[in-house]
Amino acid sequence: MIRTVDRIPQKFLTHIEGTDGLYEIRIKEGSDIYRVFCCFDAGRMVILFNGFQKKSQKTPRKEIEKALRIKQDYFKSKIIYP
Repeated sequence: MIRTVDRIPQKFLTHIEGTDGLYEIRIKEGSDIYRVFCCFDAGRMVILFNGFQKKSQKTPRKEIEKALRIKQDYFKSKIIYP
């Protein structure tokens, strides 16, 4: 869906409050709900990070922290290997 629409509905892609550019993609498969963290690079390119199966209403803080570390590593590697 991310590739085929210009504007993604908020129910599928939401900004994680309190973060600098971290987003959560929501995926539902049958009765299972999955989340994949991502950010945007160069405006339109979506960079996917860690994903997990959501089992409660609240997104686990440790998953957000993991995504932020991966995001930081991604952008640091772009500086070293442009």
